[in-house]
Amino acid sequence: MAFGKRPASSQTLTPTSTPAPKPTPKPVPVAEAKPKPAPKKPPVPEPVPVKGAPKPIAKSKPASPPPEPKPEPVRKVNQQTDQYYATKMTIFNALIDTIDLSQLAQLDAESAREEIRDIVVEIISIKNVVMSISEQEQLLDDICNDVLGYGPLEPLLARDDIADIMVNGADTTYIEVNGKIERTNIRFRDNAQLMNICQRIVSQVGRRVDDSSPICDARLLDGSRVNVIAPPLAIDGPTLTIRKFKKDKLRLDDLVNFGSISEAGAEILRIIGHSRCNVLISGGTGSGKTTLLNCLTGFIDPTERVITCEDSAELQLQQPHVVRLETRPPNIEGSGEITMRDLVKNCLRMRPERIIVGEVRGPEAFDLLQAMNTGHDGSMGTLHANSPREALSRVESMITMGGFSLPAKTIREMIVGSIDVVVQASRLRDGSRRIMNITEVMGLEGETIVLQDVLKYEIEGEDEDGKVAGTHRGTGVGRPRFWERASYYNLERDLAVALDELGS
Repeated sequence: MAFGKRPASSQTLTPTSTPAPKPTPKPVPVAEAKPKPAPKKPPVPEPVPVKGAPKPIAKSKPASPPPEPKPEPVRKVNQQTDQYYATKMTIFNALIDTIDLSQLAQLDAESAREEIRDIVVEIISIKNVVMSISEQEQLLDDICNDVLGYGPLEPLLARDDIADIMVNGADTTYIEVNGKIERTNIRFRDNAQLMNICQRIVSQVGRRVDDSSPICDARLLDGSRVNVIAPPLAIDGPTLTIRKFKKDKLRLDDLVNFGSISEAGAEILRIIGHSRCNVLISGGTGSGKTTLLNCLTGFIDPTERVITCEDSAELQLQQPHVVRLETRPPNIEGSGEITMRDLVKNCLRMRPERIIVGEVRGPEAFDLLQAMNTGHDGSMGTLHANSPREALSRVESMITMGGFSLPAKTIREMIVGSIDVVVQASRLRDGSRRIMNITEVMGLEGETIVLQDVLKYEIEGEDEDGKVAGTHRGTGVGRPRFWERASYYNLERDLAVALDELGS
């Protein structure tokens, strides 16, 4: 007996029979519907301007993507490859493991260099290093410089056309040539090597740079100025800045040949130096202030006693009777500091005839003005400012910030009674350096200092090479205020001729 449910329908279905498939209806062709035109929008009436209502903001166009920066050009000081530097590091490490540095320190420079070269040649042969003769000589010089000198800086220091060397960590070095800053392919082994070279430089002048004293000013043996700032203040590694000086001392005639000053303008500067005018040299960074100060000191009488005060001794005076003084930073305990003001105050007890301050940057401005106003005619100094009037304003602000509670008029009377001439130097956009103004301090009208330009540089445009073209012109001054000083030294005729040449 079969158990199952009956279908709901009364009809009986046979399992073998299948329903016949229904025919598929053919699609009926439909005509393509044409798109209906969009209904026209009614014109929007322009808003009537209402007085006092804000103006509608115009929709800004999408900003175009900024152009990709061009790769920075690199001046190739040497042609060494990465493989060369890797080989150099391997040989250098082997040299340090082999050589006795304590015995090497007892030798003179030439003997020590020969000893290092002999050991390096032996290491090269033991390690079977394949190098050309020129590469081997370059490697020997580089390793000797690393151990005894200033490492990768040596080829830069040997060049006389470089004005500044700027090291921003072990892998980045810039130089300034002809007033333009360029990146070089000079690099150090690592930041430790760069830090060792910085310590070697500053230790020669009795200073230090480390974590407790990360900022240091020093100088090289040739007088080049050095600034070091070390980690943790310098984030990307030790930063070393060297302001180089030319081996041949520049004279005022050289500035004339460079176009920095005209012949008549140079004659006026010579008269200013001879007639013992108190001079303030003003200018921006890298404008040639120290070079100009060196040139002006060349006109000091050889019989005069000159005392210089500097943060790092860099002046190159050519007189026989010169006393050079230098500031001193505090020691580890924070004591023993000798400031610029201490030096300037002490100068007055040393029977000076002229006082030269390398750079006025603080309260020592007050002591310098007092020295200029108390019989030390012919004193000179430099400061950072962009114009002669701004230079005098900076002197006033330095005195005020130094804690001297003097009325502004009193300070300005001191300035007028002390400073005779302000010489303004500038570095132009093409990298050239020019003396822009020779300005004399006339006096005080009310509370305003009166200035008068004797000479002014007028920019006339650029030549085909992009160099700035201009002319030094007189300003129509018949007799400058320092005429009487020039007459006292029998220089009034020379001054008259120079003023005539300038068109005054």
